[in-house]
Amino acid sequence: MDETKNINVLLVDDHEVVRAGYNRLLEATNGISVIAEATDGESAYTEYFRYLPDVLIMDLSMPGIGGLEASRRILGKDKNAKILVFSVYENEVFLTRALDLGVLGYISKRSASQVMIEAVRQVAKGTAFIGQELMPYLIKARSSTDSDPLTELTPREFEVFMLLADSKSVNDIAELLNLSPKTIGHHTTSIKSKLNISDATGLTRLAIRLGLMAA
Repeated sequence: MDETKNINVLLVDDHEVVRAGYNRLLEATNGISVIAEATDGESAYTEYFRYLPDVLIMDLSMPGIGGLEASRRILGKDKNAKILVFSVYENEVFLTRALDLGVLGYISKRSASQVMIEAVRQVAKGTAFIGQELMPYLIKARSSTDSDPLTELTPREFEVFMLLADSKSVNDIAELLNLSPKTIGHHTTSIKSKLNISDATGLTRLAIRLGLMAA
């Protein structure tokens, strides 16, 4: 990317206060403009293709399809999309899932205010940026296939797993993901089989144990 070109950003987070804070930080930086905001995964997808920003800053935990599924859909249609995740989740499961989708950057909200500007500039250039606090998780994930019991799940199954763990019904998930209840049922059966878990409570316990959701 031309270093003299202004970097246009789409900021996605479901909390208004969070968006306002980072909007101020980004807008106060020379060469960066927030051209649009979104509050969930569905609107992130819509707004991305409406504005085609240079960088999409994406939260992961949001109502609806969430940031990972939104990123998957966007990258599926535009493989050159430059996505920077900023999330409260600091673990190898979300980090590797995001990177495997093609997300370029991942920083934690704990340090985002310090590294956000540098991360946006690097991602805008097409350079990967991983927050320093996440490097141990990246090393752990890359050096051991046993650290993540969810490795056998496909990206779609992982998304369904997260929604099931969040106590969503099959019909709710089908509506969120624009799939038939029958298809979600097949995914659910496959997930339980791969994880050797028989019920939704067990899926929730696993998600909590892996640090994927609050207890």
